[in-house]
Formats: sequence, structure tokens, C-alpha cells
Amino acid sequence: MGGARALLAGALALLVIGAAAPGTTAPRQPASPRAARSPAPQLLPHPDAWASSEARAIRGITLGPIESSLQPGRGYGTPASLRAMQEAKALGANWISLTVFGRVWDTQSTGVTLDFEQPVPVNRAAVRAAIAQAHSLGLRVLLVPHLWVETGQWRGELDPPSDAGWEHWAASYGRFLLEWAGFAEATGVDMLAAGVELRTWVTTTHAPSFARLLKQVRQRYHGLLTYAGNWDDVEETVIAGELDVIGINAFYPLAEQEGATLEELRRGAARAAERVTRLAERWDRPVMFTEFGYTTRPDPAVRPWEWPEALRNVRVDQQAQADAYRALLGAMLDCEGFAGLFVWRYYADPADLSQEAEWGFSPRGKAAERVLYDAFGARWRADPPRRGHALISGRESPIVF
Repeated sequence: MGGARALLAGALALLVIGAAAPGTTAPRQPASPRAARSPAPQLLPHPDAWASSEARAIRGITLGPIESSLQPGRGYGTPASLRAMQEAKALGANWISLTVFGRVWDTQSTGVTLDFEQPVPVNRAAVRAAIAQAHSLGLRVLLVPHLWVETGQWRGELDPPSDAGWEHWAASYGRFLLEWAGFAEATGVDMLAAGVELRTWVTTTHAPSFARLLKQVRQRYHGLLTYAGNWDDVEETVIAGELDVIGINAFYPLAEQEGATLEELRRGAARAAERVTRLAERWDRPVMFTEFGYTTRPDPAVRPWEWPEALRNVRVDQQAQADAYRALLGAMLDCEGFAGLFVWRYYADPADLSQEAEWGFSPRGKAAERVLYDAFGARWRADPPRRGHALISGRESPIVF
């Protein structure tokens, strides 16, 4: 990163996060079903919030929504989504990530529309039912309010055209986020993401307005709070000290050249793990992957962020996807400061193959799914020790994957 930008990030960190130093904040309640939470608001982040939840490492599955009224019976809260969650649990998952969208027209927009493809009340009822389904299976829930940009531009480049435009944007996004924060509290959501890939907001001089919004969120929602930064800007995301768990959309390239061997991919994954550990140490917070995944094509770990629908003449390559999974998961299971991850992605209707091309991100029914099953079944560094088990170097036994 550039020296000037790094200095800016450091200055903003002091401005926005100064009050969040270890030992200066009140402890948070554990993330657990709604009935187990304290009704008193916990307004400040705390570095021990994740540890106090007594949670195992996150073995998470992202279930993509199917909101379209043209596909009734396939979205959140339907028998189809219950089957998807049952599959996830059989795979070894202990968390589910659910996505709710707000809509903006382009990166110059100054407002968010709460509806997406269904009216807000209809969507809220569906998401409420999906949360109940997950909890009935013993799965914890991450709720992710997300932005859909109609023009196809990247939300990380949002840039309202004036200071007044930014103020209007912050107020409008705040209404969107606070609406879902209150919903998350009412439905017993275990963790809430305050945003996804908002680079031009949280890495710039606009960041204090986002930090103020997080304090408003904590007045309405008392579970764990995260934010999903992009893998290449999370080190510059200066609001990290306001979070309980630092989230990363972790589409790290594991190799620079096509044709990389598994061992080369492992070395790239080790570099990513080192970045995660440094980030956790810097902010004294655990780090998780709010998204991670690779497409089913040759060399998916070279440019893993490439969207499947934008690719042409693609050859399906399950082994390449599985190798990328094996490399990254193998590095992260024993990573210091790492709380776990959410796979990108499965869908609310597991039998619906229309949501993405065969070379897309979903590992369902592919070689990568077996790798995921093995990883979910392994012991992770972030898992609490079992009673009666001797620890070796701070954990039960070396992890081999």
C-alpha cells in the first residue's frame, strides 16, 4: 500500500478507534440464542467478545437467497432451504450465512432502497423463517445486509458526488442497516455484518461516519458485530477496532501464474494466513472469512474474484477447485487469530442448478465438497479444548489436513 495512504489509515485509526483499546471497554455478552442474551445493551466492542461466546471455530456455509417471485418455494424459509441447511449440517457446518439486499442504482447514488426482488414485508417473513429453521437445527446465523448495485459496478467504489451527498448516503444506509439490526435482535441472530466491501467509506476520511453508525447498531443489536472487508483493503479498514470479529471476503490469489502446483498453492495460502495473524494481532480481534471460495475451472486461485457469468469458453475442472480449497483450508485450520470461515456459496434451494454455471463457485456435489467435509471434521486451533484432553503447544494435538 502507498505510504500516504498508510499514514492516512493510521491517523484515522487513532481518530475513529482510539476508545477501543484493550482493557478500556465493557465486556460483551456471548453470541447465543436470543433467550440467553442480556436485555441490557452492550454498546462497546471488546477483544474478548468472541472468546466469551464459547463458540467453536466457524464452519460456515453461505446460502444465497432466491428472492424472485418467479421462483416460488425455492427461497429462504421454504422446505427447500430447510433441506439446504440439513445438507450443511451433515457436511459439518455449525453456522449459516443469510444475505439480505438493499438496492442502489450506481456508485454515485446517495440512497438505498430496502426492497430488492420482493416487497420488504415478504422478504422479512422469509428471512425470519430461515433463521428459525437454522436455529431448530442447532446452526448459528450470520445475517449479512448487502448492497446490490443495479449497474453492475462494484460497491467498493461508491462515491457520492459531494460532502452533502456523503451525508445523505450515510443517513440512508444507516436506515437500511438499523432496520436489519433491529430485525436481527428480534429474531436472535447470532452475528450481524454491518456492511460488505465498502472500501471508499471505511478506508478514507469518511470512516468516522461509519464508526458512529456502528454505535447506533449496538443500541439495537446485542450480538456479535462484524464487517466484511475486501481481502486487498482490510488492512486499511480503520473501523476494525469497533468490531467484535474482523471479517474478510477472502478471495486471496494463491498463485501469480497459471499451472501452479498444489505445493505452490500451499505457499500462497501460508502467506494469506500470515496476513490474517498480523491483522488479528494488530487489532487484538479474531479474524474470520465472511466469504471464501473458488470457481470450478482451471487455475481458479490465480484470479479468484472473477465472476463466473463473466467468463466464456470455460472448461470445468473440479480438481483445480478442490486443490485451491485444500491449500487455503490447510493453512487456515491452524492459523493463530483465525475464528473460522463461510464458504461462498450454496443456495437456498440445493436442487436448483439455475443459479450459476457449472464452473461457478458452488462446491456442492464436487470434489471440493469432500475437501470441505474433511476440513469441517478436523480440529481447528480456534476450537475450545475438550475436557479431559491434554494440550500440546496450547491445543489438543497437531492439526493435519
